[in-house]
Amino acid sequence: MSWVMRGLHERNGLESAGDDPVKLIDAHHHLWDLDTHRYPWLQEAYVPSTFMGDYRPLRRNYLPEDYLRDSARQRVLATVHCEAEHARDDPVAETRWLHQQHARYGLPNAVVAHVGFHRPDCEETVQRHLAYPLLRGIRCKPVTAPRPGVSLRGQPGTMQDERWLRGLALLEKFGLSWDLRVPYWHLAEAAEVAAAFPGIPIALNHTGFPWDRSPEGLAGWRAGMERLARQANVHVKISELGQSDAPWTVAGNRQVVRETVAMFGIERCLFASNAPVSGLRADYDTIVYGLRAILKDLTEDQLQAFFWGNAARFYRIALH
Repeated sequence: MSWVMRGLHERNGLESAGDDPVKLIDAHHHLWDLDTHRYPWLQEAYVPSTFMGDYRPLRRNYLPEDYLRDSARQRVLATVHCEAEHARDDPVAETRWLHQQHARYGLPNAVVAHVGFHRPDCEETVQRHLAYPLLRGIRCKPVTAPRPGVSLRGQPGTMQDERWLRGLALLEKFGLSWDLRVPYWHLAEAAEVAAAFPGIPIALNHTGFPWDRSPEGLAGWRAGMERLARQANVHVKISELGQSDAPWTVAGNRQVVRETVAMFGIERCLFASNAPVSGLRADYDTIVYGLRAILKDLTEDQLQAFFWGNAARFYRIALH
């Protein structure tokens, strides 16, 4: 083999079970060590009202060994780690720790770190992250409304906040991408931001969060996705399709996946697991094989683009 991961599971003593593995780059997953680092959402008071439902099973270490075990049946070429809401007083500590994991395990192969765009030390923090060679992008979640029909436009930390936008603009200066994470009722606003910053590559997280699968909810999600898809600098991670009150199924997710591909084109769609959060509703293989089943009518070249080629290009991952 000549891939950069070169038998990643074998290197780490894990054998792939069964046959028919899918070759992939996982464009979005998380790792955390609660013994050595601080993640307030995992270590402080439990908040029952989240899109994840009961997330208490996540309140444990999730280390490279755990990820490798969960993904062992697949042929993982490389992975992209997205910031996991590490303590905001030192986001660079997470980037440093991830590079230590890469040195030991060969993953992750790209890092999307956190920077507070609205903070006065935003540029300094970006530069500190840039000392680490796997840095490819930044995720800074804007302030969002709790439900459709509530407007926070222009408030501090929103996508109209001039200070927040100045921080976002730094990504073009430093050649970094932006991981965009907002609920579907903010997708139209995100499209305005994408249009204002055409030089910044943007990866929409989690299929735009189609949480509400009612006709009205899907109509709202679809309208926002269509506007965002018109911006050529926006890609989308097809991930986190789990619902707090329903299992992950091919039948339940087929429509939103097919519509997303139709809107963005397969060349702007990336496979991503969102492990371990996605594990609350489905194991790794259910997600991989489920997406392959939903997209089974695509050509082999299109499937390869979706499962690994697009992510390699977007996150600038060299596969040797």
